[in-house]
Amino acid sequence: MAVGWFMAIIIGGLAGWLAGKFMDMRYGIFMNIIIGIVGSAVATAILQRFGIFVAEDKLGYLITSFLGACILLFVVKLVRR
Repeated sequence: MAVGWFMAIIIGGLAGWLAGKFMDMRYGIFMNIIIGIVGSAVATAILQRFGIFVAEDKLGYLITSFLGACILLFVVKLVRR
């Protein structure tokens, strides 16, 4: 079951917000949504490259988005140093 655009925005925003809290980086709601959605694409690509199955339900999308958002924020922290 794939998530629609509306759910992608909601879940992406939640994942971006959670990753921001986890990585101690604060952004606005628009950036949280962008970070969550882009993070999902990054994490999905990385996980599929290693042959790891990515769940296609809302919880799997949230976990994947959170992992990808954390990776993105980690890279941002490295670049800002």
